[in-house]
Amino acid sequence: MDINGFRAELETRLVIEKEYVIQELSSIKDYQEKLELLGKFNQKYRELIKRLAHENGIDLNASYQTKDPSNSENLSYEQIILGKTMGVYDKLVEELYEEITSVN
Repeated sequence: MDINGFRAELETRLVIEKEYVIQELSSIKDYQEKLELLGKFNQKYRELIKRLAHENGIDLNASYQTKDPSNSENLSYEQIILGKTMGVYDKLVEELYEEITSVN
C-alpha cells in the first residue's frame, strides 16, 4: 500500500473512532474525564497506525525508500507515516476537542 492509500484508510478508521468517543461523551459528567478522551483518541491513532502497518506488511522500523537515491535522509516508515498523517489527526482531534468543550 502506498503512503497516500495508508493515509486515506487511517483517516476513515479515525473518523469512526472519533464517533465512538463522541458517543462516550454522553455518559461522562466530569469535565476532566471528558478531556482525557483526547488522550484515548491519541492512543487509538497510534494503535491504528500499527494495525494498518501490520495488515499491509509494513515494518514501521524499516527505512523508507525514497524515489530519489541522492536523498540522504534515512527515515523510518513510522516517521514518514506520522508526518503524512499528522494533519488528519490534528483536524480530527480539534473537532473532538470542540465537541468536548461544547458539551460541557
